[in-house]
Amino acid sequence: MENEKKTSLEQNNQLSRREFIARTGMAAAAFTILPGGLYGFNRRSPNDKLNIAVVGIGGKGNSDARAFAEENLVAFCDVDETLNPELKKDFPNAVFYKDYRVMLEKQKNIDAVVISTPDHTHAIIAMAAMKAGKHVFVQKPLTHTIYEARRLAEVAKEKNLVTQMGNQGHAGEEARLLNEWIADGAIGDISEVHVWTNRPIWPQGALKRPTETPEVPSTLDWDLFLGPAPSRPYHSSYHPFNWRGLWDFGTGALGDMGAHFIDQPFWALDLGHPLTVQASSSQYNDDYYPLASMVTYQFPARGNKPPVKLVWYDGGLMPQRPAELEPGRKMGDVDGGVLFYGTKGTIMHGIYGKGVRIIPETKMQEYVRPEKTIPRSPGIHQEWIDAIKKGTKSTTDFSYSGKLTEVMLLGNIAIRMHEKNTVLEWDPVKMEITNLPEANPFIHVQYRDGWSLE
Repeated sequence: MENEKKTSLEQNNQLSRREFIARTGMAAAAFTILPGGLYGFNRRSPNDKLNIAVVGIGGKGNSDARAFAEENLVAFCDVDETLNPELKKDFPNAVFYKDYRVMLEKQKNIDAVVISTPDHTHAIIAMAAMKAGKHVFVQKPLTHTIYEARRLAEVAKEKNLVTQMGNQGHAGEEARLLNEWIADGAIGDISEVHVWTNRPIWPQGALKRPTETPEVPSTLDWDLFLGPAPSRPYHSSYHPFNWRGLWDFGTGALGDMGAHFIDQPFWALDLGHPLTVQASSSQYNDDYYPLASMVTYQFPARGNKPPVKLVWYDGGLMPQRPAELEPGRKMGDVDGGVLFYGTKGTIMHGIYGKGVRIIPETKMQEYVRPEKTIPRSPGIHQEWIDAIKKGTKSTTDFSYSGKLTEVMLLGNIAIRMHEKNTVLEWDPVKMEITNLPEANPFIHVQYRDGWSLE
């Protein structure tokens, strides 16, 4: 299908306005060095409005679209034409499409693409947009497989595009405070981190696949919803939200919330790739993720930083309560939390780094906070827009978020392999699990006929 539907941008020698700007900007970049050694992107006036297309307008896609309302929303795309009629009403000049390929082929004025579809289609849409020269913003998790995350990061770099993953907590004030305190040595050297979430809040576990085959609604293109996933009959239990609990479509609790919770230690401790990962979980099957899981990562020493053990919990599982946490005080918040254990104390926070504190509170009150050294963000959406216009780099672009996503998805592979009772050894250069070959097919799954990443 990909080979049969090459866009005219690839076939036509005539450059579109967007391609011309991108290519001339990239040529200029060879002679222009920006602060921090970042090569210049295609610059444009801060007063210019970007022409933005949004793919996936239900759920998170709605808030993502509205976050870019100050720019020009020129196209909406969704496989289900009934989703979000209010958005279409509020932006009547935006052209609606069902197929992102048709949109990229027909609408030549698009500068940037926002992708808020189910996880299994993130990569193919982002890749198509980048190959058409568009900057991209992709909701978390970045991809459905480790290989997809690696390839998106590579192509974004090759094409010198401004990218961003939508893990909004990364742009928050408290996430930056956490980084500054840890860099200041507030709790000394950190060698252990515990991360938990209240997810899943959707059906999963050892559920049976529906046997009934209702008629596909006339407003829904089920084949486009499936995209690269294996073929299966339509059922209302999959669309529009509960797809998150299925291996074929979603990334489970770890993929959904790891981007918010693991992000903080990943960033503050500069974790990079783990050496090993091991998991245990409740029952699951070939269709659905387990109701609860626990995943243990071992990260190597980094410079003068010690090795780190990071443990993930979901489905109601939680780490042991810290002895220094005051009686009656909640661990984390309603969505989950993170505990950092250092040689000089403990830090706790909730989702996005919210409520970050040294515990107990008496130690927090004694701590002399350092100067703020990390630039503050205008928000995850505006940061991406500013980076496109200024020719700079966003803070959770694919070079960062791709690695974070790889860590999360490696945990999902460990969950699939937990009955092997084996600690998985990870080689990030070869991109393979070296001691359990049967795990490696999950690094990138076979696409359905007619679909390709490249």
